[in-house]
Amino acid sequence: MTLKHLISAVVAAVALTGAAQAQQFFRIGTGGTAGTYYPVGGMIANAVSQPGKIVATAQASNGSLANVNAVASGAMEAGFSQSDVATWAFTGTGAFEGKPKVTDLRMIANLYPESIHLVVKKGSGIKTVADLKGKRVALDEPGSGTLINARMVLAAYGVKEADIKPEYIKPNQAGDKLKDGALDAFFFVGGAPAGAIAELASGGAGIELVPLTGASADGLRMANPYFAVDTIAANTYKDVPAVQTLAVGAQLVTNAKVDTETVYQITKAMFGDAAQKALQAGHAKGKFITKENAVKGVGIPYHPGAEKFYKEVGLLK
Repeated sequence: MTLKHLISAVVAAVALTGAAQAQQFFRIGTGGTAGTYYPVGGMIANAVSQPGKIVATAQASNGSLANVNAVASGAMEAGFSQSDVATWAFTGTGAFEGKPKVTDLRMIANLYPESIHLVVKKGSGIKTVADLKGKRVALDEPGSGTLINARMVLAAYGVKEADIKPEYIKPNQAGDKLKDGALDAFFFVGGAPAGAIAELASGGAGIELVPLTGASADGLRMANPYFAVDTIAANTYKDVPAVQTLAVGAQLVTNAKVDTETVYQITKAMFGDAAQKALQAGHAKGKFITKENAVKGVGIPYHPGAEKFYKEVGLLK
């Protein structure tokens, strides 16, 4: 190889390295494919990807707890988490009691309310959480925020896990078992409408949603201020009337070590016109994903890239 060839080869290699460095991969942990995190995560990934610069991908996962751990370890650049799980991880409380605090966890945006669904078959006679005693109840998989919240709800209404026949399966499997008569109820925490529940409501026997109201629900909210009163509107699911429940915020979190400029570009893109139109058209929860909602109910520090954007648009001082 002549010196000239050698120099041009080196220049080409350096240019390629530069291009590889310029292109940032941004993996977003979501949830199970039948929930709400997965489709919304896919829409966000599409909306914020910038050819040659940022390649964002949404990946299915076990949910909030699993995503926080993946973000902490660097296995994912970002992930969806319930507001309660994110706050616990950062402060070493709740589900993270006695575990090392995830001190590098940072906020990109609060996204939309996640409603606690307690789903039963139409005509099951289960009208309150207390009626679950002795019943077969799915609480979702270990690693999910739903499992943690389901346990909190049961406890608030004086129902122990030993009082029910618990199953630890995802909502789509729970839906199939409910339909087949092999399950009496299941919990799901996520943005309404959730695919698995909508499918169940429109097929055959129909469903009911059990309300989370009264002194027990109020007590739970007082003790855990990240819970908000929420209503799942009438006909969100076929033939299901409006039901009052509790909700937590769905949040997009990242690691303090993730590049500031990348997070800034992603935050900016998410609240740009094109992304906002796509989110509103693509899912019922998309209309909640606004820059104004992004800074509500935040219990952990902002990532500097996200903070820079919110300061630019006058939402943070």
